[in-house]
Amino acid sequence: MMPYWIALGAAICVSLGGQVLLKAGATGALAEPGLVAQVMRWQTIIGLGCYGVSALLYIIALRKIPMSVALPCTAASYIVVAFIGHFVFGEALGPQRLAAIVLISAGVLLLASA
Repeated sequence: MMPYWIALGAAICVSLGGQVLLKAGATGALAEPGLVAQVMRWQTIIGLGCYGVSALLYIIALRKIPMSVALPCTAASYIVVAFIGHFVFGEALGPQRLAAIVLISAGVLLLASA
């Protein structure tokens, strides 16, 4: 069972990397106006590739982990992304968002331990 949990964890991490790359491709000093230019940036292309790899790892995880547990566990990436967004991209992280992160964390831990 452990390899499937490792696959799920890897899927979450790779997806997280993809999200950060997509954000980097959408913003920054070199961001080009227009969707086509954005899609052609290397960060966007690699970010989309990360999503593909993440999907494959998630499929492996679903072979033994119930979907009702696996999918909510992917919410762990929301927690990390909130902090990356704040510290790397300067996005707001107020009390309401911090409270939401605490609730998401509790839910993920509760589901993973079930």
